[in-house]
Amino acid sequence: MSTPDTTPAANAPTSRIDRILAAIEKAGNKLPDPAILFFLLMLVVWVLSAVFAPMTFSEIDPRSGEPIQVQNLLTGAALAKFLSDMVTTFTSFHPLGVVLVSLLGVGVAEHTGFINAGLKRLLGITSPKLLTPMLILVGIVSHTAADAGYVLVIPLGAVIFYAAGRHPLAGIAAAFAGVSGGFSANFIPSSLDPLLAGLTQEAAAIIQPGYAVNPLSNWFFMAASSVLIVGLGWYITDRVIEPRLKATTVDGDLDNIQTMDELSPGERKALRWATLALVGGIAVLALWAWPGGSALRGEDGGLTSATAPLMKAIVPLIFLLFLLPGVVYGYVAGTVTSHRDIVKGMSASMSTMGYYIVLAFFASLFIAAFATSNLGALLALKGAGALQAMALPSGVTIVGIILITGMVNLLIGSASAKWALLAPIFVPMLMQLGLSPELTQAAYRVGDSTTNIITPLMPYFPLVVVYAQRYVKNTGIGTLVSLMLPFSVTFITIWTIFLLLYWATGAPLGLQAPYTFTP
Repeated sequence: MSTPDTTPAANAPTSRIDRILAAIEKAGNKLPDPAILFFLLMLVVWVLSAVFAPMTFSEIDPRSGEPIQVQNLLTGAALAKFLSDMVTTFTSFHPLGVVLVSLLGVGVAEHTGFINAGLKRLLGITSPKLLTPMLILVGIVSHTAADAGYVLVIPLGAVIFYAAGRHPLAGIAAAFAGVSGGFSANFIPSSLDPLLAGLTQEAAAIIQPGYAVNPLSNWFFMAASSVLIVGLGWYITDRVIEPRLKATTVDGDLDNIQTMDELSPGERKALRWATLALVGGIAVLALWAWPGGSALRGEDGGLTSATAPLMKAIVPLIFLLFLLPGVVYGYVAGTVTSHRDIVKGMSASMSTMGYYIVLAFFASLFIAAFATSNLGALLALKGAGALQAMALPSGVTIVGIILITGMVNLLIGSASAKWALLAPIFVPMLMQLGLSPELTQAAYRVGDSTTNIITPLMPYFPLVVVYAQRYVKNTGIGTLVSLMLPFSVTFITIWTIFLLLYWATGAPLGLQAPYTFTP
């Protein structure tokens, strides 16, 4: 049986990457679980609050106009308040409700088969010449269905590439790049948008209580970024990855490799009706919002203002616009026979959120402690003063945010966990430099996406290795990283430049998303 090229020249880069990844994995495994990490950080905040509370600082708190003062969280009164407010601190944690409500609708659409059928249909009608960009695009679109891309698009990428006479590992690489490397890029709003916006809003409140961050504040930039990611991924796959894979023989058990089945007539019929239901739902929403006196408009008559009911209803709308076609598809395709199946789909999606709920509990307590202690505001003011003293251009500061996020992402895979840690530091700090929370969030999303595909600590990374081993038996972590490293390096470099250029043009980041902040 033939095997992939094992010459020193072919293996040298992989061996170096393996050594680097071994060190990263070892360091990452020493970190506690993110939930416990938040708990430990909360304890650190308590101790630091007691240490710094007696000290005086010259920095002026912009919220009060007085010198900033750290609040001691280890006093009897503070600990009593912590215990009495614990439940409401958790239940009022903004990201919690928006994520769970969004996933109720997405869970039904996934459970009935609507999402899977839609993705298969998009891939099935694609011209061979456009196979790579369409696969990456479908990977990007799959973000609206949480983790569906990891379990559907990536293995299907290998199937359709192999069926087209191309190397299946190239299909896996292209799909993985779209699903995970371009994680934040999407022209369709998803539950990630309100999740990150909620954390950004909580962090911005450290400096300006009541500051509102629109859930779609990065929508326009991320929609444009999806085009960028598709183009870059297309070039890298066809011009860099596939030529390198020519010497790698497909030696898997091909008899047991899944084939990409076409949609059955019943599934096609169900998909048509579900699509019509989705279009109909959007049409009804548009007709409701169109009149000048629509109840969906704000007091100023606008649909996109922060006070407009339409903007406040983004999360329920995501829920409904996935629920409706999901239910229609289920009944027409026969995957749903009663309302109990609909509830089962919702329950299945909620059952996957147990860890997130635990994470949100500890994250909410840490963020509340960080804000109450004033340590976040003090760090922001100190950091802003240092940055101002360095007199770095704003663009250099944004690049620094992206690079730091990318490095942290190598050890902590959860987008919400990282932003819950970093937002209370980055957002207030850059607000003091006159940069908006929305711009800081956009920079974070670039750094958060681009290194997903090269870290074995990303929860789905081992699964992708298993997919690859179906086609090339000796595929390992180093093999996959060597495939994905060109995507990662290119994405973080070009996407960062793209953000700076986008900012320079003054094009809107999204809805109610300024580039600057004025206290």
